[in-house]
Amino acid sequence: MSLRPAWNGETVVDASPLGTLTFQTHDAPLRLRITLENIDQERAKALLEDPRLADRLPGVIEDDLLDGVRALVIRSLLCAGAGALIVVLMVFRRPRVALLGLLAASVALAGTGVLAAVTFRPSSLVEPRYSGLVAAAPSLVGSAESIVTKFESYRSQLTKLVTNVSKLYDTVSTLPLYDADPKSIRVLHISDIHINPIAWNVIRSLKDQFAVDLIVDTGDISDHGTKAENKFVDEISTLEVPYVFVRGNHDSMVTQKAVEKQKNAIVLDGRAQKVAGLDIYGLGDPRFTPDKSVAVDSDPEVLAQYARSRLPKGKPDLIAVHDGVVGQGFSGAAPLILAGHAHERRTTMLPTGTRMLVQGSTGGAGLRALEHAQPTPVQASVLYFDKETKRLQAWDDITLGGLGEQSVYIQRHVEPEPQRMISPEPTIAPSPTGSITGTTSPTAGPPLWHQGQSSPMLQRSPDGRRQGSS
Repeated sequence: MSLRPAWNGETVVDASPLGTLTFQTHDAPLRLRITLENIDQERAKALLEDPRLADRLPGVIEDDLLDGVRALVIRSLLCAGAGALIVVLMVFRRPRVALLGLLAASVALAGTGVLAAVTFRPSSLVEPRYSGLVAAAPSLVGSAESIVTKFESYRSQLTKLVTNVSKLYDTVSTLPLYDADPKSIRVLHISDIHINPIAWNVIRSLKDQFAVDLIVDTGDISDHGTKAENKFVDEISTLEVPYVFVRGNHDSMVTQKAVEKQKNAIVLDGRAQKVAGLDIYGLGDPRFTPDKSVAVDSDPEVLAQYARSRLPKGKPDLIAVHDGVVGQGFSGAAPLILAGHAHERRTTMLPTGTRMLVQGSTGGAGLRALEHAQPTPVQASVLYFDKETKRLQAWDDITLGGLGEQSVYIQRHVEPEPQRMISPEPTIAPSPTGSITGTTSPTAGPPLWHQGQSSPMLQRSPDGRRQGSS
């Protein structure tokens, strides 16, 4: 528990990485924050198996909260009083003035505490504000008021919730042996957010839980690439770590420019940059296909040929693209290629020794999750690189249940041959179907049809939208 000054009096329960619950419990300018750092699985199991749980649990929670609040109030008074006494003494160097400062601080704290007690609203506890993954809780287990009156009927849902959350801790304890060096470079790989705001809660929690050094987003942060969607990317600046972005086929140049404006964003489109010690080359997707009226079944050989025409100078530590088909064109150009687009996670070891990691959808495919019988899971990965060799050593795949689900899983993978030889791809003649219009310089701008010109693959319809040629 912690107390902090705040404009609005509220109580926040932080259950990362699942999210937070906020209660408007009082009017005093204080925020009480309760952070759940771990779960005592044995005690939780014993409580759930207790037939008297419905009678005992309210009393247990009340006793724990009262004890915690009492200890917090005493600790806060002592710390604030000591702080006021020391600061006033350092400034004025007069004991009597320092005692007056201590008295003033005590009166202010006591007044704030009295105001909080007088304005306390017990009814606010049945009207929480959910954020993060727990936002689905009201529809899944009902309102807090009905839980109080019908607790027994919700025991099965509560048991399932605790069991699923506990899987996170069970999985972590049984991961394959890999001692992640604190000095290793940790990269959070995300993709295909599709303007799902829940993704930011997941990304923020994973960034903090795994202490990542940078984030790599392999595209489709937006859904239609419109200017109205630009506000969504402002969350990037709140993440406080470098955010490497490559454009997806749902991201327009307007979207890319909006990302570029974020203070911590690094947009790579045909160029390389060293970020957190890693040399990263990125290439935006050559297509812009914002909706289903636009064909996306581009010729794989043409896409691969396009990638080969823009090979980076030297050999970067990793390459980031949106589509794995484009990524195959970079086979042999780097030890690791990161991609997305497919909304389904997979890893492939290419014949050249290059590993390609295709990420699922960190946004659960956005509204597209409603198109299928089963919800698309929310997926992201944490990659561990050796700080000296810059080679991938291991990675953790994190999977959270999609819309309406509450499962959390982590799977650890260890790279069997981190120092394997990477062989260049044999030279292949250009495809007889033709090449993509655009410059071949890796430092030049985006492909020409992203700037309004046409290509053999993508033509404009009369209404101005791009569509696939027959």
